[in-house]
Amino acid sequence: MVYIKSPAPNDAGDLAQNALYQRFMKHSRFGLIGHPIAHSLSPALFRAGFDGKYPYELIETSDFEQAYARFLNGYDAINVTAPFKELAFAKADILSEECRNIKATNLLVKTPDGVKAYNSDYLGVRMWLEEVRAETSEDLKVLVVGMGGAGKAAAEAARSLGMDLTLMNRTVHDGSIRPLDEFCSHFRKADVIIYNIPAAIPEINNLTDNDFTPGKAKFILEANYRDPSFNTSFIKRMTNTNPLARYSGGKTWLLYQAVTGYEIFTGERPDLQKMSDVL
Repeated sequence: MVYIKSPAPNDAGDLAQNALYQRFMKHSRFGLIGHPIAHSLSPALFRAGFDGKYPYELIETSDFEQAYARFLNGYDAINVTAPFKELAFAKADILSEECRNIKATNLLVKTPDGVKAYNSDYLGVRMWLEEVRAETSEDLKVLVVGMGGAGKAAAEAARSLGMDLTLMNRTVHDGSIRPLDEFCSHFRKADVIIYNIPAAIPEINNLTDNDFTPGKAKFILEANYRDPSFNTSFIKRMTNTNPLARYSGGKTWLLYQAVTGYEIFTGERPDLQKMSDVL
């Protein structure tokens, strides 16, 4: 069971105080656009949290314009997944601060002033980082591996909290991003590793016991929940070598971004136990 203690975003709390918004919520309809999405765990997560109060549906099509039109014509807010995140960002009338910085969205909400874009990957990772920092009471060094959409969101979350940040990617355009062949040395130095590459890189197998920095807390958060890059034997070796080390898989990432998304959708706190139980 994951314990999430961070407050809802201010936007959600402000909306919840609005009587007009509360009347609107009685007939709200939510969904997910992207392609393919039949495998997505989002419907199960949100339906568990909604507990029958609101419908949550898959809007399955490879045509973004068709998916967006269905959102406008029949839904009050939607989650957005690949390959539509950048396209949805371009459609939004209003951008949250994190979306302006990341230049991608995964959540759109109708408001009286137009469609507003949020990024719940950013919000979820920021929530997770806040809990790690509260647990360690240290200035954390964060390594973000992979600079796709999820990586950019994670980097922005760490940056917004003033954490010491190192970026790493397959493609390196300038000195601000480190190449993957430096993974082991930066893994050793980092307190937090946020891994966003969809496949395991060979460098993971080159990590030694010293890279796990025994006696010092170390946290790994991975975005991929279907085919994780850090397998069971790796996690066991790491935690046996360093009992203070902890791995949080892609289902933790998914849960945290779903919780923040739920709060923006509804202005309410979800039933965390029910949401956790479906993972």
